[in-house]
Amino acid sequence: MGGLALLARDLGYTVSGSDQGIYPPMSTQLSASGMRLFDGYSEENLSPRPDLVVIGNAMSRGNPEVEAVLNQGLPYTSGPQWLQDHVLQGRHVLAVAGTHGKTTTSSMLAWILEYADLEPGFLIGGIAQDFGVSARLGKQPFFIVEADEYDCAFFDKRSKFVHYRPRTAILNNLEFDHADIFDDLGAIQKQFHHLIRTIPSEGMIITPVNDAALQETLDMGCWTTVQTTRVDDHQAEHGAEQVDWETRLNGATQFTVYQSGRSQGQVQWSLSGRHNRQNGLAAIAAANHIGIEPQQAISALNSFQGVKRRLEIIGRYQGVTIYDDFAHHPTAIRLTLEGLRSALGKTGRIIAILEPRSNTMRMGVHAQALADSVASADRTLLFHSAALQWQPDQLIKQNASIEIFTSIDTIIESLLAIAQPDDHWVFMSNGGFGGIYQKILDKMRT
Repeated sequence: MGGLALLARDLGYTVSGSDQGIYPPMSTQLSASGMRLFDGYSEENLSPRPDLVVIGNAMSRGNPEVEAVLNQGLPYTSGPQWLQDHVLQGRHVLAVAGTHGKTTTSSMLAWILEYADLEPGFLIGGIAQDFGVSARLGKQPFFIVEADEYDCAFFDKRSKFVHYRPRTAILNNLEFDHADIFDDLGAIQKQFHHLIRTIPSEGMIITPVNDAALQETLDMGCWTTVQTTRVDDHQAEHGAEQVDWETRLNGATQFTVYQSGRSQGQVQWSLSGRHNRQNGLAAIAAANHIGIEPQQAISALNSFQGVKRRLEIIGRYQGVTIYDDFAHHPTAIRLTLEGLRSALGKTGRIIAILEPRSNTMRMGVHAQALADSVASADRTLLFHSAALQWQPDQLIKQNASIEIFTSIDTIIESLLAIAQPDDHWVFMSNGGFGGIYQKILDKMRT
């Protein structure tokens, strides 16, 4: 929604908005935008009378501002519908969908197009370090959108991505998530198939070869050419082969990119993990569909700076490296920690500080998988918030390195007591985590 506000402003509209409990980096971006922001929801926020109200999917009936919109008969729409109507018409849309990696892959793809002097527009669910913003209009014809499967609004329960009508679509992966709106994996697959139905036959779908849930979805019917990616297979249509992943090379990791068995060059970057190689391959393949040669895409990725809150280093103090990571699902947690362990090798101690905050994790749907997801960490400090709907103590039986805390201040005290040189502390939450990031940095600076 913050990105949509930027796009509306750049189209010439006067934009104001209401939210509560916002936190960096989006709060920083919005504060710098010059738009009028209201903290909390009230009927008074709708004065003067707006020409249109764009309602986010976090809003529900009973919200005072939502009720005022309905009672006053104000024109309203959802964010995805507004994007389709005002931005995407007539553009070549490149959409990135999947349970994991959407923000990172979208940012990679946007940077590849920028590197190729195409000046694309984009709407991304995070802030790409190379751009410093989450959205911009860009130039015709290309627009990259992070295509989320979550619903649009209280009045439109379809997945957001059905509004985007891409010509190039990356389907990164597919797992069960969003248990608050989907009953099972099949319900999500149905929505993904709605997306597939909107992609023209002259378009392109890029997908990994080994994702059974995605293949089942494609088997429901597909009218578009599909290209596949596969990590550690140089014979794949778009493949990667490990060169020296275990050892960092001057702070970087590297791998070779192949297209149908032919080497296209090496990516050398600061990112870690097999999942990021997969993300990179998908971005290269999507860029290739619009005419960007793999060699140029590889050069772009060599200078890719990453995304805020995706294993982002936010400080180094007393020999400890501190990371901020947007963690929403056990698979994402596992891949991030495995990637960091692979990059570090046997040196360095990884301590994961985890807040299970997404709706699905708070409900306990993935509780059984959570203990295994932090196996690459030497220790895990898990925050048991009042919002958690299950008892995390059971995790200790599965993984003895997990410790449970009910206070953020106690977590900070424990971290400071056990700190060692060459520690790597990974704070993992898809929210503000009670301001723990700034609190720990302040403590270590004093």
